[in-house]
Amino acid sequence: MEPPKPLISVVMPVYNAGAFLDDSVNSILTQTFRDFEFVIFDDASTDGSVERLRHWATRDNRIQLHESKTQLGLAGSSNAVVAKARAAIIARMDADDVAHPQRLQRQWDIIHNHPDVAVVGTLCNGIDAGGTEVRPRDRWRLVRRSGYIPFPHGSAMFRREAFDRVGGYDDAPGGEDQKLFSKMVAQGRVVTLPDVLYSYRYHTNNATLFNGIRAVGEDHSNNGDLLAAFYMLGAMRLWAGQPPQLLEPVMEKKWSNWDVKSLMIFTSALWGHVSPSSLKLFLRGSIKIRDLIASTIVKDGKPYEWRSE
Repeated sequence: MEPPKPLISVVMPVYNAGAFLDDSVNSILTQTFRDFEFVIFDDASTDGSVERLRHWATRDNRIQLHESKTQLGLAGSSNAVVAKARAAIIARMDADDVAHPQRLQRQWDIIHNHPDVAVVGTLCNGIDAGGTEVRPRDRWRLVRRSGYIPFPHGSAMFRREAFDRVGGYDDAPGGEDQKLFSKMVAQGRVVTLPDVLYSYRYHTNNATLFNGIRAVGEDHSNNGDLLAAFYMLGAMRLWAGQPPQLLEPVMEKKWSNWDVKSLMIFTSALWGHVSPSSLKLFLRGSIKIRDLIASTIVKDGKPYEWRSE
């Protein structure tokens, strides 16, 4: 007889995340919300991740471990792990990040009590490889209008029905999460809790870094897209404690025109080249100031809707 379905399926694709797996897995198993299954899909890791995951699976029967013999990639493994889930509500988890203890409960309260909500994410702080906070919360993300989702991918909880209706993750490289949630807007409200319920880890093996490298090398129709690509690349390195290494690729890029955005890219690249520590200090201060300003509008515990346009 098949066991009853859990209220939530936490899904986590894994590829060579061994250095951070214990923190990530433990942060889910110690959630205050208990009625969930933890579906983990190892995408042919080569760093010993799967052996560590097998160890965890013997310790908690909520873990359902699946192993792939061939690497499916970001979109492929993300679709595969959702396909293995049994619950109507899916909570995404990334293998190098940390969920705070009340994350699932707080998100469940929103999605359970608001049938019109298709996705609920949370704001986060940023931590480095050692777990030290390096980037503070930024509620300004919820005040300004932006085409980019304001929450980290791994913090998302969504309805399985809505995910299936939009066809899941696209196979096109880069921006899988952005594309998914842009499609999900048509299925229901996409909202963000302004509370820090998730810690996003900056490190030099993060998939975002490799997406940034790829994005910088692509042709872009406008400077806004190029700014986003350079930010993705430089921010990951800077918050991870490394020089952003942007000056050379910025100088090599053929700009269609110079405007405020292109000048911002050049200034940041030059500053990061000369003194990455002072750039990092400046950015931390700027984020804290704008977060404080946003706190007069954005209140903890209240979900804020995001639209792609």
